[in-house]
Amino acid sequence: MDSYSKLKQLHDSMEKMTKTVESLENDILETLKENTELKVENKLLREKLDKLTQASKNEPVVKTQSGLESIRQIYDSGYHICNMYYGSHRDPNADCMFCLDILDNFGEKKTVKKDNR
Repeated sequence: MDSYSKLKQLHDSMEKMTKTVESLENDILETLKENTELKVENKLLREKLDKLTQASKNEPVVKTQSGLESIRQIYDSGYHICNMYYGSHRDPNADCMFCLDILDNFGEKKTVKKDNR
């Protein structure tokens, strides 16, 4: 086998490996996204269960962590909370303007002033 054929064969196998690595990366990102969604859902279900358990014991219900704190915790742990990239891994050294917008405006009700003419 000549050198060119060997090089071509090596190139083809590298392309195949690159496609495999890209596929694995996509699978891992999907798994991380699903994991984040499940963590949030699990946390909310645990909070509801705690409320139901305390209510059944006729004890005063202790307020759990607020929604904003929960969302901030998810964002700080390195995941997007915005609708564009929700659940995907975020570079901890770079902020996402969409996520920050959600955090800044969380819970605020926008009031629309009507022009009375």
